[in-house]
Amino acid sequence: MVACWSSQRFCSPDASCAAFVRYVLQFALGFLIAGGACTAVAAADSPAPAPSAVSFDSTVQPFVKKNCYGCHNAKLKVGGFNIEALAVESSLGDHRDAWETVIRRLKAAEMPPKPLPRPDPKSLQAVVKFIEDHYDQVDARMPPEAGRVTARRLNRAEYNNTIHDLLDVKLDPADEFPQDDSGYGFDNIGDVLSLSPILMEKYLAAAEKVSRAAVFGPDLIKPSAIRLISARAKIDPIYNEPPAEYDETGLDLPNSFHALHRFPVDADYDFRAVFNGVRPQGSEPIEVTLWIDGRALKTGTVSGGRLPESAPWSQDFDSRSVVLRARVSAGEHWVALAIPHYYEGLPASFRGTHPSTLPPPPDPDFAAFFKPPKSQAAERVAQYKVRLANGIRESRRVNGVRVSNVELLGPYDQQRTPSLATARKIYICGHLDGKHQPGCARRIVTHLAEQAFRRPVSNAEVDRYLKLFASGEADGGSFQDGIALAMEGLLVSPDFLFRIETTPATPAMSRVSTTSPRPISQYALASRLSYFLWSSMPDAELLRSAERGTLRRPDVLKAQVERMLRDPRSAALAENFGGQWLEFRALESVKPDHERFPGYDTYLRYSMQKETELFLENVFREDRSILDLVSADYSFVNERLARFYGIPNVKGPEFRKTDLSAVPMRGGVITQASVLTVSSYATRTSPVLRGKWILENILNDPVPPPPPGVPNLDVAEVGTSVSLREQLESHRASPVCASCHQRMDPLGFGLENFDAIGSWRTRDGRFDIDSTGKLPGGEIFRGANGLKAVILENREAFTECLVEKLMTYALGRGVERFDRPTMKAISRQVAANDYRFSALVFGIVSSLPFQMQQDAPPAPENENKKSIASAARMPDP
Repeated sequence: MVACWSSQRFCSPDASCAAFVRYVLQFALGFLIAGGACTAVAAADSPAPAPSAVSFDSTVQPFVKKNCYGCHNAKLKVGGFNIEALAVESSLGDHRDAWETVIRRLKAAEMPPKPLPRPDPKSLQAVVKFIEDHYDQVDARMPPEAGRVTARRLNRAEYNNTIHDLLDVKLDPADEFPQDDSGYGFDNIGDVLSLSPILMEKYLAAAEKVSRAAVFGPDLIKPSAIRLISARAKIDPIYNEPPAEYDETGLDLPNSFHALHRFPVDADYDFRAVFNGVRPQGSEPIEVTLWIDGRALKTGTVSGGRLPESAPWSQDFDSRSVVLRARVSAGEHWVALAIPHYYEGLPASFRGTHPSTLPPPPDPDFAAFFKPPKSQAAERVAQYKVRLANGIRESRRVNGVRVSNVELLGPYDQQRTPSLATARKIYICGHLDGKHQPGCARRIVTHLAEQAFRRPVSNAEVDRYLKLFASGEADGGSFQDGIALAMEGLLVSPDFLFRIETTPATPAMSRVSTTSPRPISQYALASRLSYFLWSSMPDAELLRSAERGTLRRPDVLKAQVERMLRDPRSAALAENFGGQWLEFRALESVKPDHERFPGYDTYLRYSMQKETELFLENVFREDRSILDLVSADYSFVNERLARFYGIPNVKGPEFRKTDLSAVPMRGGVITQASVLTVSSYATRTSPVLRGKWILENILNDPVPPPPPGVPNLDVAEVGTSVSLREQLESHRASPVCASCHQRMDPLGFGLENFDAIGSWRTRDGRFDIDSTGKLPGGEIFRGANGLKAVILENREAFTECLVEKLMTYALGRGVERFDRPTMKAISRQVAANDYRFSALVFGIVSSLPFQMQQDAPPAPENENKKSIASAARMPDP
């Protein structure tokens, strides 16, 4: 089986079975055309004699002639790629993309493809070293370039966080904005953050709402009722004897209810829990507890009713309800209603703990509903009654009651006045009692403008907003009305909505060409830092460093980075960068098949995502090695996730750092349920999706999309008459598919012991799981731990991947070729500092692209550069 390969993608859209047949038929002819290379390739490779001088003609050209011309020549062009067109040293400059692709494929042992023999390792290493050294020298000679970042607006997360830090109001107005577009995998990329008319309308409405709430308190909201939404787990019936061990809080049981909800204001809210199901007659009333963010707030009691005489052995809870009132602060909260001590209070005959103290129920009067035929003998009727009575007793469910749905009513007793913290942020004159002096308005507006614009403001700028203040105060308005209107103007200013970066206006800078890198201002640097690590505005300490002009000093910058990573606001880096890099942000929209995965519910999904967020926060905040992301022997779990993973002795809803020695197959992000779920289909696992995920997000070796017309995998019989591995092997028998799948599939097979929601398994249907993977170079590994060992052996690739991802996020633009020397230097710096996360961050924030900008886009590296399509790809014969 021979795969097709082009310079940009290993699978070419024009590759097909016909091309493969043509390749086979013309194989010998191709080598003859290539100058007699057929004999050399068909025979086992022997080490080439060492050249007298290392050059393209002595090192690269003989190697590609011997190992590549047989397929990728002007006649055959297998995969649409003709390497003969790159036979001269000048092609290294004219077609760098093509040569870098060649090197990647050679290093990954993907070329030459099987069944051709492998090249001599020394020759291969010499070619790789020659080309990589050549490009390193080219990059070193290139003039420094910082790149150009488009003046970009705040995305939704940044807008909300900035409003919180600016005014300390409990509003999330950006939740009403349209979704942000993404570029290069992130939603903070300047080139894609457009400003639509509808978004501008949302900005105007948000500015008015925020300014009024900050000055006068939130608007009064009329109480209403809504039904909370929750994905529910399926309840497996339990009969007769309850389990000896279970989550006594009830949170981990499928009978509970979990939802994430955003509360508009600080207020009292009623939670109306509605029940359904049955419980054995003679049981004590059940309790239900309201939990907010893992804290038990209120508990109520509800009793079941008596079913009709046709089922007198059970209590009926259908449509029974209880209302619990609690005060909840504005913002998003995890809401849960659970039945604690679920298996207590049952009749003593069930042999559970703390049995019911109520009198045991009388035996049911079967005569009331059992009507035997009149012709039946009395003895036979008595036997039927005994058998029926025993059967009914044996079939009584002990876990039939569940919280069916929850209605939220409110808000009541809403807070109407602004918070003291908000007032202190606004009235810096200190007159919280309202007795303002004539100069207070200017002081307040100046301070708010400097905070909102993240830089000093001129008197002329302040005067514009003071006119708004005067307008609001006129015609019977109050001082507060004027401040609110001025604040509204600030919040719709481009200086607030956009991150507009300037360079210092100094005589020295006036002599620097705008096409050359120019340092951004200290204040712009402070904003870059804060929006990188916090997704929010710079705090007072950062702005003070900018004001002193010391922020660019390495010692000051390093201290600020360490301080900011320790700050709780760095959780935004885990949520916004980590959530998009590892793609677990998509977990909310993933809906595994309920029939195949009945235990998947909102609580499990919440726990999965929280684990990964807390794990990333720990690596970032504690300055752990980035290699922990691959192979840590710890994670953060609550009781729900611990039971799902099989970790013993974890009780309660609180997440805690937990040793994974009891589950040695776990460790690192690739075995966390959040990642395993988003890289699966709704009904099954996918070695293809998981392998693709690892290549793109861990090894920085993305694969192209499949060519048009490639059939989907037939999964109808997977797990019954054929295993998924066998079906994939059949799928990649086609050369159109094989080239990419031989890279992806082995990596994905290493995770096959984890099902589509990340639960451990040893069988898939009727077949044992085979989690071995064979890499293109022939190396074989087994299971998740073997896969992690492969990644750690390629830690350089993983480090470079993380550097590129984090740098893209930090800069707000895609990385370019001229960024590569910087990224390589950062990767070396990280490795030299024991792979500490702070070394990665400090390397980025002290780099030229982060600290400088160019007012015009950098010129192309080679104005005369031709595309691979025109030079290396010849017309079809």
